[in-house]
Amino acid sequence: MIRIVRADKYDARRSVEAGTEEQRQAVQSILAEVRKKGDEAVRAYTERFDKVRLEQFRVSESELREAEELVCAEVKAALEEAAENIRDYHQRQVRQSWFAMRDSGTLLGQIVRPLQRVGLYVPGGTAAYPSSVLMNAVPAKIAGVPEVVITTPPGADGKANPAILVAARIAGVNEIYKVGGAQAIAALTYGTEQIKPADKIVGPGNIYVALAKREVFGLVSIDMVAGPSEIVVLADDTANPRYVAADLLSQAEHDPMSAAVLVTPSPSLAEATARELERQLEDLPRRSIAEAALRDFGAILLVQDLDEGFAVVNRLAPEHLELMVENPFDQLGRVENAGAIFLGPYSSEPVGDYFAGTNHVIPTNGTARFSSPLSVDDFIKKSSVVSYSRQDLQANGRKIVALAWQEGLHAHGRAIQERLYDFAKEDGEREQS
Repeated sequence: MIRIVRADKYDARRSVEAGTEEQRQAVQSILAEVRKKGDEAVRAYTERFDKVRLEQFRVSESELREAEELVCAEVKAALEEAAENIRDYHQRQVRQSWFAMRDSGTLLGQIVRPLQRVGLYVPGGTAAYPSSVLMNAVPAKIAGVPEVVITTPPGADGKANPAILVAARIAGVNEIYKVGGAQAIAALTYGTEQIKPADKIVGPGNIYVALAKREVFGLVSIDMVAGPSEIVVLADDTANPRYVAADLLSQAEHDPMSAAVLVTPSPSLAEATARELERQLEDLPRRSIAEAALRDFGAILLVQDLDEGFAVVNRLAPEHLELMVENPFDQLGRVENAGAIFLGPYSSEPVGDYFAGTNHVIPTNGTARFSSPLSVDDFIKKSSVVSYSRQDLQANGRKIVALAWQEGLHAHGRAIQERLYDFAKEDGEREQS
């Protein structure tokens, strides 16, 4: 069911679903219709895809109160505590504006400001993830974003998922709209009569949502176009095969295209983990999904030693990396490419997904080579500040002119020269007096 192969025989490349031509055309059509017709188009697509007709998209106060009654106290308490952990972790990422004054009188600096309005897409129905509400909305509020809004598909009863609404209240979300699919991305991009446009759109969704985010990037900012989830476990013979198998399945159950990979120098651990996977699959509710993922994208990779193991890990650049090795802290510095790193037998990946406080919006499909997990930085913008003194312009003006002329931009050079001429004239007048 899962392959056991030598690491040098394993092809790490995955073909990430980029949508069919039919899907891309459908998304482009939806975007164009919402841009042209606003609420009318959103209402029509909601009726077509979600089988419910809504006049008002915004979740009402009565719906929010009802959701509080429907979600059990244990889940609410867990969401509250998880939110506090996320706040504590992300509060440490906050950047400050800064200014530096030189002796010559020149001032340079950087102003850090929050984005004004951020839209968070949240899947509904059976794929509703209240944890994603916390992971996206809490860092945005810490960054100081004054308007954090959610769009989420309505159920057949015309209502939003109650757990999503409770998580939104905990995270401090300002507005919630019962709109899903590509039409929600269009509304957040162009605006409609009921939904104001956002500066950035974040959050996961199906292929239509992903394609819509890709299409509107540039008109608004987006977080990423994420691929299927993935986990790599690097383990030696000190690892517990039950834990390894359980953690591999924790990601395999997400999607048939999820990748779950064990890298190990221990043939005995490889065999034991393969057996454990078979055993733990037997009563897994999402067994068919996990089996497909393990069969098509899973693997147990045998390496000569941990040196080769870390080379394989860094080549894969996984979304989630678990180090189940002896003294994992001693090995941490050898990891160059990974979205999130989990150290030791008790740092199971779901700890990060739900509760520890680190963000679970993480780069996939090898993009951890050059990108990072979602953070407070994703919800701010920076402006450079320059107040150049006369002394520095006199000292450096000719250098600036020389660089401008080198690039053939003579108006750039002239803008400096005009000031240098005035300086020379003023200095001459002073000498005469």
